[in-house]
Amino acid sequence: MGSIWHSALLGFRERNPSYGKTGFLLLAVGVFVGAKPVWKAPIQLKLGELLTLELREEDPSRPTLPRPTVEDRLGPLQLRSMEPHSDGRGWRFQVQALEPGLAVIPALDLGNEQRSPELRLWVPRNIPFGGPWMGFGGGNDDLLPLIPFPWAWASLLLLPPMAFMAWAIQRWLKGAARRRLHHATRVFHRHWPPMDRERASLDAVHALGRDLLVAHFGDAARAWGPADFQAHDLRPWDQWAKSLDAARFGRTESPFPSAEPLIAALHGRHPR
Repeated sequence: MGSIWHSALLGFRERNPSYGKTGFLLLAVGVFVGAKPVWKAPIQLKLGELLTLELREEDPSRPTLPRPTVEDRLGPLQLRSMEPHSDGRGWRFQVQALEPGLAVIPALDLGNEQRSPELRLWVPRNIPFGGPWMGFGGGNDDLLPLIPFPWAWASLLLLPPMAFMAWAIQRWLKGAARRRLHHATRVFHRHWPPMDRERASLDAVHALGRDLLVAHFGDAARAWGPADFQAHDLRPWDQWAKSLDAARFGRTESPFPSAEPLIAALHGRHPR
């Protein structure tokens, strides 16, 4: 059986003397057709960022790559731009990954019976917290951003309560004299006339009356005598001072005036 194949091969060589050159040419064409360009790409892509991929023909003895037949997408990647490489040996693709996971770029038809190899790239899901593509990923590895507290802007929120406090303090200070007068009037009205004629009780009631005069007319009123009472049209208070002096010496004349004409005289009302 082997001798039959050997004699047939010898007959073929005699009838086709150039079979050796033809076989070498077919081998060369097969090598050329089977050659594939090379991808240059990062190990993984970042979600949402623009990155550049390169498809190159590294063998200078081979012709340059024709323009790949791609439009607006390169597999699952969005193709933003495509331009020839500066040395003319390949193409640059600017792509954007909008989906996390494994991005598979299938073999591209280069138009000269060549096809590019398949390219697989990994697009991780971990995205910085607050990033523009956070909706596509995120997880336990997200990093919270360092956001300083806006003290300058937050201090503006203190203006309304501070203004209210200033208004309240000013109003309280303006009403201090009225409150002091009201308190002195109420205390004097409660203790006048004195219940007994002991010297300590008389002195205490006298001090309360002088406090009421000071609340109306100032500190000078603490030392007013009969002439000052007459000058300020305070005749009931002149009787008040004389009745206290008489009571200190055990006399009943002049009698204690009632509290109503004393209070009325301070406000300029003179009951008839």
